[in-house]
Amino acid sequence: MRDKPVVSRRSFLETAGVATGAVMGAGAFPHPALGAVKGANEKLNIAILGPGGRAQEHIRILLKMKQEQKPVDIIGLCDVWDGGKWTEHRRGRDVEVGRGLYYSAEKCGLQWEGKDKDRITKDYRRLLDCKDVDLVLIATPDHWHAKMAIDAMEAGKDVYCEKPMTHTIDEARRVSETAKKTRQVFTVGVQSTADPRWRMANQMITEGKIGHVMQGQTSYYRNSNEGQWRYYPLTKDMNPKTIDWKMFLGTDFGLAPDMPFNRAKYAQWRCYWDFGGGMYTDLFVHQLTHLILAMGVRFPRRVVGAGGLYLEYDGRDVPDMATVVADYDEGCQVLISATMCNDVQLPEVIRGHTATIEFDKPESAGFRVIAQKLEGRPAPPGANRGEGGQKFAPEQPHEDTRALWEHFLECVRSRNPETLCPADLGYAAITTVNLGVQSYREGKAYYFEKETGTVTEADRSWAARWEERSHLRGKPNQVLGWKAGTEGSLLEAPKYQKLEGDWVDGRDPAESA
Repeated sequence: MRDKPVVSRRSFLETAGVATGAVMGAGAFPHPALGAVKGANEKLNIAILGPGGRAQEHIRILLKMKQEQKPVDIIGLCDVWDGGKWTEHRRGRDVEVGRGLYYSAEKCGLQWEGKDKDRITKDYRRLLDCKDVDLVLIATPDHWHAKMAIDAMEAGKDVYCEKPMTHTIDEARRVSETAKKTRQVFTVGVQSTADPRWRMANQMITEGKIGHVMQGQTSYYRNSNEGQWRYYPLTKDMNPKTIDWKMFLGTDFGLAPDMPFNRAKYAQWRCYWDFGGGMYTDLFVHQLTHLILAMGVRFPRRVVGAGGLYLEYDGRDVPDMATVVADYDEGCQVLISATMCNDVQLPEVIRGHTATIEFDKPESAGFRVIAQKLEGRPAPPGANRGEGGQKFAPEQPHEDTRALWEHFLECVRSRNPETLCPADLGYAAITTVNLGVQSYREGKAYYFEKETGTVTEADRSWAARWEERSHLRGKPNQVLGWKAGTEGSLLEAPKYQKLEGDWVDGRDPAESA
């Protein structure tokens, strides 16, 4: 079956009668309650907290902006390691790779023995005290994210925080509350949220184009013969003389327990529960954030996690196979799965009752809406392989991380809190994956109460609730269905269903109806 003609993002939006800026969440509209709007040419000064591997990409982008005469500048750096550089063979050629404090300072043109020495530090609080620092990038290990983000916002700084937003659910709640209280502009560095497909799909869902949404599915599969995250090199100049180990751990702030210095726990920290959450927080957050953005849900009600450490027996804590299933009050489910030992992905889809949205691989940059064939009897297994459908192909950013930065900086200037990945979205994502971690580690399913932020062990009430609802046919139901006012069941009951019901005292319920 051939695909129908491609529908562009603009033609779709024009048909839907929606302005492009509204769907994209453009930051061109100042929030009236926030502080002074910065002029378009007024320079924004940035401090980098944690110039490790991921931060090097941010530094590259920001320096490129500066080179293009954009009004941004990196004026401060904080890292617990003096830093170093080495050569790696990548894509057929040798490239210089570096990390850490002094390497990154030199890269940014900062003079650690001259005018910038007070802005090149192993204590991030010194940078928060700098009046001319407008915003910070947080790219440290996960267990530091919340502490730094809250301190920065309370010091009057806007924050770009790498994903995951925090290490724990309670930390995520406090970061979200602090963002609201301080009115600082905050974004989480989930670069896929700069992709317009997710908001475009969400508009179709809210307009009822695929019927009641039943399930979202996504995955993040990888493979490595070295072991996931073990490809981060360990070097001899990573030692207690060059690394402030106590500050890395954060023991004075209750962030991690005291332990002996260990190069692997420093450089490959994603392998250990004390500092991160393995696939759950490093990879699931990428996929989950944009999926719930598209589906229009946020906090789950019930979460269960499964998996295990089945192959990567190298002293790590975190599993190499994991799956999380989250159920939502809206009457739908999200499934996220991954392994670090095979790189064949699951299709990324949102399944509705009347149609399915299937997202293309990133290089294809689009999605298809595939209609369901609804008949009285189900099709045989395998009859629908997701073929055909109407194609939508919104224009993609050239670099998603740069697009996220550009939007964030625009929001900083206009004081618009609606960044592409605000704190409340980050809170919802980390809640879901962290409950998956708890479920995997404790062998239990968990409930989450979004009104209070509390976590409890799951019981049979989830199933009982939906069983009870199935007996409320024809009565108003604000949970089932994406639009308010949807009534009762979304199915068309066959006429013979009127014959159902208990026989009481030998009487046929159909005759007494």
